Amino acid sequence: MRLANALTVVIHGNLEELSMSVARRIAQISANAIEKRGLFRVVLAGGDTPRRCYEILREMPLDWLHVHVYFGDERCLPYGDKQRNDSMAKKTLLDHVPIPSANVHAIPAEQGARISAMEYAACLDHVLPFDLVLLGMGEDGHTASLFPENPGTELKEIVVPIFNAPKFPSERVSLGLGTLNSAREKIFLVAGATKRVALQRIAQGIALPAARIMGAEWHIDHAAFPTGILTNN
Repeated sequence: MRLANALTVVIHGNLEELSMSVARRIAQISANAIEKRGLFRVVLAGGDTPRRCYEILREMPLDWLHVHVYFGDERCLPYGDKQRNDSMAKKTLLDHVPIPSANVHAIPAEQGARISAMEYAACLDHVLPFDLVLLGMGEDGHTASLFPENPGTELKEIVVPIFNAPKFPSERVSLGLGTLNSAREKIFLVAGATKRVALQRIAQGIALPAARIMGAEWHIDHAAFPTGILTNN
């Protein structure tokens, strides 16, 4: 079996190896983008899995003056709340590198899902396509804040409001599926045994939201890897 729509599947021994490998890929993609287009526009993922990657990335030789950071999704919580994805990114990466503050484009999710989705879409009007989107995957197969069977997952807008999410907080903002798919490069970071069932379901052809990302690199640690999936190792 293969992971549906994956470009490559790479298995790592543990989260540390995965994080180092992806950090190196980010640095490589960044250098190529800056050489070709003068800027590197990257979308950061939230959740726990990318934390170590971000810590490693701050030691990588990125040209931070020419990096612009965006976010794949955000929780509708007050700005500065420790559970926000931009707070995690600041703590693990952005507060430790010389990136200009004007180059960090947070989702104004504190304004509520509908208004902040409209405002962030306007912010992205002349930005797309992104050079790289980093993605995680939840135990249910969601990515960003695009959850299985949630109506927001089917919306066509650049940025979509999410209501009634099955995880706290229930109100969120997410880049739309089309926006994620339009990125030049997509990389999934998936770690831990709790992700194994969702990966198995994707390999069986079930169209969970993560499986609807086209042409992504999947970096998976050994604990999450279900037997029977073909890899590019």
